Order: sequence, then C-alpha cells, then structure tokens
Amino acid sequence: MKQARSYDKEYKVQAVKLAKAKGTKRAAEELGVPVNTLGGWVHKAKNGKLDLGLGEQMPKTALTLVAENEELRRQLKERDKEIKRLNELNEFLEEASAFFAASRRKSGKSND
Repeated sequence: MKQARSYDKEYKVQAVKLAKAKGTKRAAEELGVPVNTLGGWVHKAKNGKLDLGLGEQMPKTALTLVAENEELRRQLKERDKEIKRLNELNEFLEEASAFFAASRRKSGKSND
C-alpha cells in the first residue's frame, strides 16, 4: 500500500505559483505531484484558504477575505455583548442568592 506524501505549506505555495505560471497539469508533472492534489491547492488559494503571501491574492479572494473579516468582527461584537449581559445576570443572581441566604438566616429557617 502506498503511503500518502505530506507537503509543507511553503511547498504548496510554490507549487501553486508554478501552476499559475505554467498551468496545473504541467506544473504537477514537473513536480511529480498528482494533478488532483495540485488542483486542490490551487482551489484553496483561490478561496483564500491557502495564504500565498502579500500581493498574491486575486481581487475576488481579497474581497472575500475583507467580507470574512467584517463578519468575524460582527460576531465578536455580538459575543462581547452577550458576555456582558451574562456577567450582569450572574452578578444579579449572586446578589439575589446572598439576599435570600441572609433573609433565611435572619428568620431562623434552615434547609433541613
């Protein structure tokens, strides 16, 4: 059984750059990499899932990354609001619990 090869990120980046220059099939042949594997890396690069470095993003991908960044910022803002709300609720519940515990002690009631 043939063991799958592992490629580091820099190798993939250079392979994608070669594929852009020469075409995926020709680059795959030169590198001895399966065409489908190189094609997958090229696809990931186009979708912004394989960072090719500065100046290597396509305009469509760059817009996608900006939109993704905006969405992540929006989600972070929502989570910050939710964390603040939950912290306030938790503080209220702690105060209410302390109040009821104190009133129970004053009335002489126990939990028995």
